[in-house]
Amino acid sequence: MSSYGLWLSAAGMQVSEHQQTLLANNLANGQTTGFKHDLAVVQQRLVESRENPDTLGFAHPVIDNAPGGLATRPSHISFEQGAIEITGRPLDWAVDGDGFFTVGDGQETRYTRDGVFSINATGEIVLSSGGGRWRLLDSSGSVMTVDPAQAHPKVSASGVVRQGDNIIGEVALVTHADKQKLRKNGENLFVNTEGEMVPAGGVIVGKSREHSTFDMMRGLASMIQATRAYEMNARLLQLQDEMTNQALQRVGRVA
Repeated sequence: MSSYGLWLSAAGMQVSEHQQTLLANNLANGQTTGFKHDLAVVQQRLVESRENPDTLGFAHPVIDNAPGGLATRPSHISFEQGAIEITGRPLDWAVDGDGFFTVGDGQETRYTRDGVFSINATGEIVLSSGGGRWRLLDSSGSVMTVDPAQAHPKVSASGVVRQGDNIIGEVALVTHADKQKLRKNGENLFVNTEGEMVPAGGVIVGKSREHSTFDMMRGLASMIQATRAYEMNARLLQLQDEMTNQALQRVGRVA
């Protein structure tokens, strides 16, 4: 039973460490525009004799009815709507509802809720983050380009971009039937891993930005809770190790 307790404590430490890793990333992006936070998924594990009854030839009436500890599962991305703040900046565009901006670097395509854009020297509308690498694409897949010498472009709720009287194009606002098929790819971007992106039903709010979906206060409280759980399991692990050593020493003296 001692080794079983050691395993349970070690598994608990792994779960707490996983939670702390996700929470640390969420906290670091608490002020990131359009950030979608990660949720830790934990599953109760069955004991080995119940999980693989055909491969394990050992059974125990007590251990078989004990919990099997916890195990981590792939994290879940929360795609809930973030609060929208009016900034007054012409190139701050927020998505209200379902949808992602489509951006590309000439070789790869990515998707983002970050709508803080700027205009580079050649007139391309680019994400302000990422050093201007990612350029905004229109519904035909072309880079949206304006005249940098003229006034800033304006965007309508439907995504039509105009500069003065000229229509520049329509923003490619897309979504996925199963958003969990979208994987985070760094720089607040998503990559599609399976299936197709389809037109989205959200609207664009000009001169605004979407806040991160992560609640900083709840996140700090969860981090404290995960840290305490890790420390508790570490202490239990140490105590069980000491008990095992004492038992082995006593057996050795008796022998």
